[in-house]
Amino acid sequence: MKLLLISNSTMPGEPYLDYPKYEIQKFLGNKPVTALFIPYAAVTFSYDIYVDKVNERFAEIGHKVVGIHTFDNPAKAIRKADVIIVGGGNTWQLVRKMNDFNLMPAIRDKVLSGTPYIGWSAGSNVACPSLRTTNDMPIIDPKGFNCTNLIPFQINPHYLDANPEGHGGETREQRIEEFLEINPGIYVAGLREGTMFKLENNKLELIGKRNCRIFKKGCEPMELSEKDDFNFLLRYGTC
Repeated sequence: MKLLLISNSTMPGEPYLDYPKYEIQKFLGNKPVTALFIPYAAVTFSYDIYVDKVNERFAEIGHKVVGIHTFDNPAKAIRKADVIIVGGGNTWQLVRKMNDFNLMPAIRDKVLSGTPYIGWSAGSNVACPSLRTTNDMPIIDPKGFNCTNLIPFQINPHYLDANPEGHGGETREQRIEEFLEINPGIYVAGLREGTMFKLENNKLELIGKRNCRIFKKGCEPMELSEKDDFNFLLRYGTC
């Protein structure tokens, strides 16, 4: 498999998709590619606007995308895609639309056969076994929590170490601990903004200047950098 799973699309003060664009370029290669883009996580703006936003940045790196919503048969479009890209937004809405069109098995089969996959935020969530480590409000019934299960661990995108000053609710770490209490045996990777996972040639690596925080029930959380080996996340095991 070839996966590029990005925590967030945009860093403060930067244009949309600016910080990850060169990693996307390296991942896709020098030959121009037209990727199939899944914009279903968009809620407050149209799919066409979303495609235009992505294409504005992709034009700078020699590639482009076409929206899956322009095809009469989305599952067939998946089967014919050279690259699959899933954008961020609301994960619950994204999963609902993917289930409406029965895209989860189609994406899984295509990516397992070697088709590159790129996701950011919600698009990274749906590469996991489940959407249940998303940060998004459940604005719609997703018709099931299962996702593509391209990786055997969970990602929590936009991971934050502490709440903003004056906020008294649970921290992100406490929410993840709740998940692990109900779902022992699975790793959760707190993927901080400005970082991403790349899986290629059976090697999982972190890209970015910030550490990744790894959680598992019964284990002390680990802080790992891009210099560390992350392949243990691809298999179940002890701490």
